[in-house]
Amino acid sequence: MDKIDLLQGIGRISVFVSLLLAFFLLTVKTENKLANRLFAWFFIFSAVDLSGFFIDAANRIQLNWEIFRSTGCLLGMPLFYLFVLAVCYSDFKLKWKHLFHALPFVLVNLVFIPRIYLRYNLTLEEFLPLLNQMPEIYFIQILVEFQYVFYIVSVFLILRKYREIYLENYANPSTATYKWLFQITCVFLIAHSIVALKNILRYSGFREIFMWANVLVGSVALFITCWFIMKALKHPELFRGVNSKLKLTKDILPEVEDKSEPINVQNDLIQSQIKALKDYMIEKEPFLDPSLTIQQLSNQIEIPVRDLSVLINHHINQHFFDFVNEYRIQKAMNILKDPSKSQFTVLEILYEVGFNSKSSFNTSFKKYTNLTPTAYRNAS
Repeated sequence: MDKIDLLQGIGRISVFVSLLLAFFLLTVKTENKLANRLFAWFFIFSAVDLSGFFIDAANRIQLNWEIFRSTGCLLGMPLFYLFVLAVCYSDFKLKWKHLFHALPFVLVNLVFIPRIYLRYNLTLEEFLPLLNQMPEIYFIQILVEFQYVFYIVSVFLILRKYREIYLENYANPSTATYKWLFQITCVFLIAHSIVALKNILRYSGFREIFMWANVLVGSVALFITCWFIMKALKHPELFRGVNSKLKLTKDILPEVEDKSEPINVQNDLIQSQIKALKDYMIEKEPFLDPSLTIQQLSNQIEIPVRDLSVLINHHINQHFFDFVNEYRIQKAMNILKDPSKSQFTVLEILYEVGFNSKSSFNTSFKKYTNLTPTAYRNAS
C-alpha cells in the first residue's frame, strides 16, 4: 500500500472515530452535560482538522476550505481548556467572557478574507505559489504554537489547584479524575510535539520523511481517540468536580487567625480543638463514609469549615484527604491483625473502612506501612 493511501485511510478512520466519540458525548446521559458538550466540540474540530489527510485542494473553493480547516486548530486548545474547567469545577458555567478564547480564530479568518478567501481573480495554479509566500501562513503556525504553550501551561495550573482543593476538602480516596486529566494533558503535549516536529520537516526539504511523519501523526490521533472511547465507556464516573469557590488554607489562614488574643490562649484553643477532633474521629468514625467532605465533618463536629480546614491543613499539617485516610488505614490494620477476623478478605476490609477501590486502598496502605495489606496480615 502506498503511503499516501495509508495516510488517507488512517485519516478517514480517525475522522469517523472522532465524530463517533463526539456523538457519544453529546447523547450519553450525565450530570455534567457542559463538560461533555465541550469535549464533543473539541473532537468535532479535531475531525475537521484530520480531514486534511484525505481532502485534496483541487479547486479554489476546496483550497479556501483547506485554509479555513487549518485555522480551526485555534479553537481546539481553548475548548480543551474550558473542558478541563468544567470537569474540575462542578459549578463552572460558560459566560460571555469565555468568547474571548475564540478571538484568535475570528481575527485570523478576518485577516484571511481579503488576502485569501476573496482572491478569485487568480487560478489555482497561479495562487498556490503566492499562497506559500504569504506571511499570514507563517504567522498562523507561530500563533498556534504560542497559543498551545499558553493553554497547556494554564491546564497544568488548573490541575494543580484542583488537586490541592480536593486534598484539603474531600476524603473520597479516588483521585481518578485528576489522574485522567493529567494523563490527557501529557498525551496532548507529546502528540503536539510530534506535530511540531512534522511542521518543521515540511520546510526542511525532507519530503519523504515529512510524508511518513504525517502517517505517524494520523496514527497517534487515531490511537488517542480510541483511548478516549475506552476511558469513556469504562469510567463514566470521571466527570466529577469540586466547588471552585472553595479556598485553599493558605488563602483563608489570615481570615481566621485572631491576632488580638495572646499566643498562649490561641495555642490552648487550638490544642483543645485538635483533641476534640481526634476524639470524635475515634469515637464516631465518620471516616467510614467514602464520600466524607470537610463540610460534612464541620457540620458534625460543629466547628466552622474555615476553622476546621486551618486546623487540619495548617496546625495538624495534613491534607484533609491524608488526615481521614490515616484513620481508615489504622482501622484496616486492626482488622488485618485480628485473628478473629481472618475470614475477611482484603476487598471486604477496604469497603468496611471507607475506601471504594482496591488500587487506592493498596496505595494508601503501603504509604503508611510500607507493606501491602496481605503482607501486613501475614507479618502480624
